[in-house]
Amino acid sequence: MAIDWKHENGPGLVEQRIVYESGNEMAAYAAHQINYHIMGYFPISPSTEVAQFLDLMKANGQHDIVLIPADGEHGSAGVCYGASTAGGRVFNATSANGYLYMLEQMPVQSGTRFPMVMNLVCRSVSGPLDIHGDHSDLYYALNTGWPILMCRDPQAVYDMNIMALKLAEDSEVRLPVLVASDGYFTSHQKRKVQTFAKREDVQRFVGERPPVGFPDTLDRNNPVTVGPYMNEPDYINNCYQQSMAMYRAEPVYDRIRKEYAALTGRDYPILDLYRMEDAEVAVFLMNSASEIIKDVVDQLRAQGVKAGSIAPNLIRPFPARQIAEALRNVKAVTVGDRADSYGGHGGNMVNEIKAALFTHGCTGPLVISRIYGLGGKDFYAEDGHALFRFAIEAAASGTVARPFDYHGHTPGDPAKAPKRVLNPMKYEDLNTGLIKVTPDEQGGPLKVRVPPLRALTKKPKRIAPGHGACPGCGIFSGLELFFKGIEGDIVALFHTGCAMVVTTGYPYSAHKATYIHNLFQNGAATLSGVVEMFWERKRRGELDHLQLPDDFTFVMITGDGGMDIGMGPAIGAALRNHKMIILEYDNEGYMNTGAQLSYSTPLGHRTSTSNVGQANGGKLFHHKDTAQIMAATHIPYVFTGSEAFPQDLVRKAAKAQWYAQHEGLVYGKILITCPLNWLSEDEEGTSIVSAAVDCCFFPLYEVERGITAITYNPEEKNKKIAVGEWLASMGKTRHMNKPEFADALASFGQEVDRRWNALKARHENPYL
Repeated sequence: MAIDWKHENGPGLVEQRIVYESGNEMAAYAAHQINYHIMGYFPISPSTEVAQFLDLMKANGQHDIVLIPADGEHGSAGVCYGASTAGGRVFNATSANGYLYMLEQMPVQSGTRFPMVMNLVCRSVSGPLDIHGDHSDLYYALNTGWPILMCRDPQAVYDMNIMALKLAEDSEVRLPVLVASDGYFTSHQKRKVQTFAKREDVQRFVGERPPVGFPDTLDRNNPVTVGPYMNEPDYINNCYQQSMAMYRAEPVYDRIRKEYAALTGRDYPILDLYRMEDAEVAVFLMNSASEIIKDVVDQLRAQGVKAGSIAPNLIRPFPARQIAEALRNVKAVTVGDRADSYGGHGGNMVNEIKAALFTHGCTGPLVISRIYGLGGKDFYAEDGHALFRFAIEAAASGTVARPFDYHGHTPGDPAKAPKRVLNPMKYEDLNTGLIKVTPDEQGGPLKVRVPPLRALTKKPKRIAPGHGACPGCGIFSGLELFFKGIEGDIVALFHTGCAMVVTTGYPYSAHKATYIHNLFQNGAATLSGVVEMFWERKRRGELDHLQLPDDFTFVMITGDGGMDIGMGPAIGAALRNHKMIILEYDNEGYMNTGAQLSYSTPLGHRTSTSNVGQANGGKLFHHKDTAQIMAATHIPYVFTGSEAFPQDLVRKAAKAQWYAQHEGLVYGKILITCPLNWLSEDEEGTSIVSAAVDCCFFPLYEVERGITAITYNPEEKNKKIAVGEWLASMGKTRHMNKPEFADALASFGQEVDRRWNALKARHENPYL
C-alpha cells in the first residue's frame, strides 16, 4: 500500500526529523534516545541488528547503555531480570528459538512485576530450521503475562518502543512489555520514518522511572525479598493482581497513545480499522500483511464489494470487546494467522476472535480460519484477494465450506520427490588401514603412525563440494583434514552455524555420511542420546543385521560461538563421558549471524557488536579457553589443531577416534579463518592461522589422560613472532597496532604470554 504520509504524520507539538531506516535500526534508535541503563543480549537473526546498531552508536559515544553479551538467550533474559530488579531501565531484543530458550524467564519477569521493554523480531520457530518471518514465536508469548504491542512498519517500531516504556512503568501496570515486528519484512525494510529531533523530548515524554512502588535491590535502607516461595492462597492472589494489571494496560495504553498522537501527529488506536464503517466482509491480519490488505480493500470497494480490514496494535491484553463491536454488522470475516496452533483448528488469533464474538453476543459473522505466510512466505495482494474470496463465498452461501485450512501451501508431486544425489561412501574406501593407533602397555600416550598426507588423498571427502560457504572459508578445509585421520563410518551432528547452513539447503545435502542437526545449545546432549542408543541397540542385538565391520565414530561439529550457548550441555556430556568427539571450529565470532562477538573473540578484536570508535576499541574482555575448560572435566583426550600443521592435526584425529571408541569423550578445537569477517584476503587463511600459532595465541597441544604435551613449540623452532605481527594480518585487528590502542595491545600480549607460560609449565610437570 502506498504510504499515506499525511495520515501517518499529522501536525505535532514537538520538533521532528525524517530518517530513512529499517525496523531494527528504529528499535535501536528509540532505545538510544531513551538511554536505557542495561541491554542484555545474544545474537539471533533477524533481531541481531538491534544490538549491532546500539553497539556502533556506543562506540561513537552516542549513548550510555551498558551492552552485556550473554552466553545465550536464557542468560540474556537473566541479565535483564537482574538489572530490572536493581532499579534501572532495561532493554532486549530476540527472535524465534532464542525467545523460546528464554521463555522460562518471561513469567518470572512479569510475575514479579518488573518493567522492561523487549523487541521480538518475529521469526519461524524450527524445526526444520527456517530463519524467516512468521508469528510462531509471537504466539508462545501470549501466555507469559507481558502486554504485547504490534508494529506494522519501521515507523511503528520506533513509536511503539517509546510508548512501550511508558506503558511498562505506569503505576497501574508495572509489567514488562513486548514490542513485536515482522522479521526480514519490517526489521530490514527501509522507509521514511519521523523521529523526535531532540532526545530530551523523548525523555520528557517517558518521564523519570517511577520510584514509588518499585522494589529496588540496591536500596540498602529498604531491603526486599524478590521472588519468594509462595503457597496456594498467596500465589493465586499474586496471579489475580497480575491479571488485573494486564487488563488495566488496555486503558493505560489508550491514554498513552492519545498523548503520543498529540505530540507527534501519529496515532495507534487499539484497533486499526480500515473502511470498516459499513463493511460486509472483512479480513483480520497482523503487522506487515495488514498494510498490504488495505490495497485489496480499495480494489474490492472499486468493484462494489463492501470490504474492510482489521489489524490490532495491541494483542495483550486482547481487545475482545473492540473486535466484537467492529465485526457486529459483518457477514463473514477471514482471520489470517501467521502461525498454527497445531490441533486447535486454527491459529491463536482466530480462536480468540471466535471467543470474543461469543462472549460479547456477536453471533452474526461467519468466521473462516486460514494459516498463511509461514517461514517468511511473502504475502501479496493476490493472497489478500483469496482471503477475501473465502469471506465473500461464505457471506453469499450462509455457510463456511472449510472453516480451517492453510493458504499458500502446495500439493506434493511424487515425480519431484527428493532423490539421492550422492552415493553412500563405502566402508572399504574409508578404512584405508594406513593409520595405525597402538595403546601403550603402561597406559602412556597412544602410539600413532600416520603416513605421508599424499597417501591419504585417496580417501573420499566426507562433505561434497558445491556447498555455499564463502570464498576462503576455513571450515571445510579444516574439517576435511581432520576427517582424513578418521577411519571408517561416522555419524555427524552439526549444530546451527555456518557449516550447517551452507551444506544443507533443502532438498539437497552436501553430507555423504549420516547427518543430524540440532540447535546451538543442545547439540552435545542430542549426540549423547544417539551414542547411548547405538550402544544399547547393539547390546540387545538389534543392529546385528547391519553386520557392522567396526563401530561408528560419533562426531559433533560446533563453531560460530557454539561453545558459549552450548557449553553447559557439552560439559554435561563430558562428565557423563559418552564415547563421542566434540570438534569446535573456532572462527572467533558468531559468523553465521553476521560476525558478532563470542566469548572466543579475543580482546580488542572488532566485531559487529564490539565496534571500534572514539569511545571503544573492540572487544572489552579476554577470550575463553574452551580447551582448558574441557580438560578440567578430566575426559580422556583434549587437543588443539590447525590446518597450517596438517600432520599434527591428522595424528590427533586418529588419537581422538581411538579414545572416542574405547574410553569416552574427546574435545578438539581447530582455529579456522573467516576472511569475510576477519577482513582478510581469501588466499591468506593458512598463513594467518599459522601466525596465530607462532605468536602463541593458539598453541598446539594435547591433554592425554590428564597429561599435557605441547606438540609444536615455536620458541624451540625459532619461529615465535610478536602478537602484533599476527594482528596486522587481519583488517579486524589492524587498529590494535595504532598508538591509541597500545594499552589494549599490551594487555592482550600479556594475557597470551601468561597462558603460554602456564601451558609450558603443565607440559613440564605432569601433575599440573
